Amino acid sequence: MILRRYKKLRQVLDKRQPDLTVLTEDVHKPHNLSAIIRTCDAVGVFAVHTVNFDNNTPTYSQVAQGSEKWVKLHSHPDIKTAIKLLQEKNHKVYAAHLSDTAIDYRQVDYTQPTAILLGTEKWGVTDEAADLVDGHIVIPMQGMVQSLNVSVANGVILFEAQRQRLEAGLYNQIRLNPKTYRQVIFEWAYPDLAAMCQRQGKSYPELGEQGEILNFPR
Repeated sequence: MILRRYKKLRQVLDKRQPDLTVLTEDVHKPHNLSAIIRTCDAVGVFAVHTVNFDNNTPTYSQVAQGSEKWVKLHSHPDIKTAIKLLQEKNHKVYAAHLSDTAIDYRQVDYTQPTAILLGTEKWGVTDEAADLVDGHIVIPMQGMVQSLNVSVANGVILFEAQRQRLEAGLYNQIRLNPKTYRQVIFEWAYPDLAAMCQRQGKSYPELGEQGEILNFPR
């Protein structure tokens, strides 16, 4: 492991936000999912959640630019299960959804544990999802069309969340718990060895200050 590379991995992981996430509901076009994940990586989102009605998560496209390696993707069997899981983790789930109760997306306090729900490309979130979430948000539109591409909407909302979190100093402290941090930094630094350890049921070895392996299991 080259020291410069290891330091870069640490710098990125130091800023990951485990309590800011995105949940997609039947976003089925690979380039849209890839663009969403790429923006999540840029903003420091640790993991993305997804539900697809045919249980077939779209494959990544070139739009992802490799960002799928740095953002965990969790698939769920249905939208009720996904929303409940996030709410049990104390996340407020806000759906990008035009309704009578929707508020301007900038009125949300994104410094609190937050999940943004984005619906399918054509129809948006389902009625079931709209009823289950904690609130609806909208991006004010001044033109003839009343919605943005799902990946563009994701970017608009997430960069507002980033702005608020930067002002609150949340990127200036490590947000991941030590166990998760050690696990992820090893997987990022040594993906092949991590995969081998997983296959063999072995714990990851500890890493030194320069990213060197200290005690590789036999």
